[in-house]
Amino acid sequence: MAKSSADDEELRRACEAAIEGTKQKIVMSIRVAKSRGVWGKTAKLGKGHMAKPRVLAISTKAKGQRTKAFLRVLKYSTGGVLEGFDNLRSQSVAPPQWTMRNIDDRNRLLLCILNICKDILGRLPKVVGKYTNNHYSERNLQDGPVAATVTEGDLKVTVEKELVSQAEEEDMEALLGTYVMGIGEAEAFSERLKRELQALEAANVHAILENEPLIDEVLQGLESATNCVEDMDEWLGIFNVKLRHMREDIESIETRNNKLEMQSVNNKALIEELDKLLERLRVPSEYAACLTGGPFDEARMLQNIEACEWLTGALRGLEVPNLDSSYANLRAVKEKRTELEKLKATFVRRASEFLKNYFASLVDFMISDKSYFSQRGQLKRPDHADLRYKCRTYARLLQHLKSLDRNCLGPLRNAYCSSLNLLLRREAREFANELRASTKASRNPTVWLEASTGSSQSVSNADTSTVSEAYAKMLTIFIPLLVDESSFFAHFMCFEVPALAPPGGVANGNKVGSNDDDANDDDLGIMDIDDNDSKTGKNSAELAALNESLHELLDGIQEDFCAVVDWAYKIDPLRCISMHGITERYISGQKADAAGFVRILLDELESRISMQFSRFVDEACHQIERNERNVRQVGVLSYIPRFATLATRMEQYIQGQSRDLVDQAYTKFVTIMFVTLEKIAAQDPKYADILLLENYAAFQNSLYDLANVVPTLAKFYHQASENYELSCTHHINTIIYYQFERLFQFAKRIEDLMYTITPEEIPFQLGLSKMDLRKVVKSSLSGKEFLDKYDSFAQLVAKIYPTEQIPSVGEMRDLLASM
Repeated sequence: MAKSSADDEELRRACEAAIEGTKQKIVMSIRVAKSRGVWGKTAKLGKGHMAKPRVLAISTKAKGQRTKAFLRVLKYSTGGVLEGFDNLRSQSVAPPQWTMRNIDDRNRLLLCILNICKDILGRLPKVVGKYTNNHYSERNLQDGPVAATVTEGDLKVTVEKELVSQAEEEDMEALLGTYVMGIGEAEAFSERLKRELQALEAANVHAILENEPLIDEVLQGLESATNCVEDMDEWLGIFNVKLRHMREDIESIETRNNKLEMQSVNNKALIEELDKLLERLRVPSEYAACLTGGPFDEARMLQNIEACEWLTGALRGLEVPNLDSSYANLRAVKEKRTELEKLKATFVRRASEFLKNYFASLVDFMISDKSYFSQRGQLKRPDHADLRYKCRTYARLLQHLKSLDRNCLGPLRNAYCSSLNLLLRREAREFANELRASTKASRNPTVWLEASTGSSQSVSNADTSTVSEAYAKMLTIFIPLLVDESSFFAHFMCFEVPALAPPGGVANGNKVGSNDDDANDDDLGIMDIDDNDSKTGKNSAELAALNESLHELLDGIQEDFCAVVDWAYKIDPLRCISMHGITERYISGQKADAAGFVRILLDELESRISMQFSRFVDEACHQIERNERNVRQVGVLSYIPRFATLATRMEQYIQGQSRDLVDQAYTKFVTIMFVTLEKIAAQDPKYADILLLENYAAFQNSLYDLANVVPTLAKFYHQASENYELSCTHHINTIIYYQFERLFQFAKRIEDLMYTITPEEIPFQLGLSKMDLRKVVKSSLSGKEFLDKYDSFAQLVAKIYPTEQIPSVGEMRDLLASM
């Protein structure tokens, strides 16, 4: 026997999924066939009378102490999934009929209903009607799910062909209840009933005998009806089998129709997607013509930009995730991607060749026109406004070339740098030449501390400020120009670096530029080309590439700046101080990363100026050292007062941060001066102290004013003062030792003998007697020579130690007389 659908766990799970969210529990589910009509009567089969597969499901829902039972009818959706309820229509003529597959399914369903009622109510409900065959008819079903609340009331099960309706049954009970039977003695009543029953039976028999012909006719009619019913039953069995086969065929047809319908929907969606893909793969003819052979004239740039934008979008549209990954490997997509790559390569090559030639032609045109450069008698400030205006026409094109092929920017940058480098070097060379030719200044001597010219050397006071002004003018004109060119190049060539300086910015306290045209030129208008490429963060790799390109752009221009520095040095070496300060001021103003080569240029100029000034300092030091080779030096050396004059002049040239440069020179000068002075003094020990005293005193006197305002010179001023005191002390000690030399030698002999003999024996030694002591003391402290030396010593002590008290010359004379 086939397994009952009531035991199908998969069916139960499908029913639970269909009512998910209702908090109901499936108690039983069973497959049935839905049809309409009254069983036992023939009916014409039509569309509305076709049997349909359904599922009857009994569920319960507990809510506190109250429990509800539900009888649900579920139908299959298009995909064969239980998805909802059957649309039950109330029809009194032909109610829906549910046909089970067998009697066992019918009995299990009714048994389940009775058990639920017994569990909830505690008793079985009253059942009115009969069960016929394996069909179950429910007359009280409404549209939608059948929900029955099982309470203390009766659960009524109504079946097909009710013998007595419930209302009729209730009327009969009421009628019988009102009937009063007058019954007295039971036996008398029983006898009475027997007699009446016998009379009725006799009457019935008499009536039957009288109606025998009618009964025969009825029996014949019953027999004929029985035969018809049997025939009908056979026909119904045959129709039932055919209907079952037809139902299976219809289900199969519905399944195929559902599949065909789904396939049709999928095909329609596929066609739409393919149409979209084909539209994406289509190359407009006007764009193809522009990319492969269109001109790059200024008038045609808008069409070129539109073609670039379309090509960029088309290439991105064929990349995942912009394109579904399932399309990426289609042959048509691969072929179209290859075609677009060829278009891109062709356009990039044509555009790169055009721009290279365009940059070279612009620069060649400017170089061939002498009016762009400085000429004799006329200094001309370089003007690149027209050059930048023409380049800006192709700025957006460069942006699109970068997005199409980043590698093409390298050769374009090199071509731009090579062309513009020629123009910048030519402008710098012509400007520097005319600047030197138009600047009039007398040469100042480079020999400041030479001894051969004598102490009366006169120092020229010629005004050489025009030399510093010329250098400052060179920087004022070209440093902002180079910064602007660096900024323009960085943005024009699509380097992802921070902006340099705001348009028309201020550098080093002076406005960059001297007229309104140049201020307007600083507004490059490049950052608005493509906002997507602007980045605030620094990219070290981009900065390295930019600085490398800027080196190629500006390399060689430093030669003309160095030529101006060398020219200024020849006129007045001390002007290196002011030029160093000017350069330092510009270096402190260059903080932008993209101006890296400009800082390198300024650093190189600063190094060149420092080297030239160091050359001057070294030469001056050699001049000081040459004093050592001269014949015996007497009095104040010549370089002492000359250094004071030199220091005064150097202080006048100091600007900004050149103090360190000057202080280093002071340190080197004074160190060499003091060392040379000590060497010269050592050549004549007899007069060394006098020479040192005079020169240290002269150094202090000549630098007294400057030492009050210059810390470095103040340090050397105190050093000279200390050396002066040491020289005085040494000179006094020398005088004392020279006068009392015999007395000190006598004392030295006594100290040596005290290691070997007792003090009492020393006066008896040869040369150490009391007579010898008197002679030594008298010879050391007598005579006019001692008093003269003592007078000189007293004057020296009074000068050096004015607060100290020593015996006067008169007191010393009286002391000697008493001896």
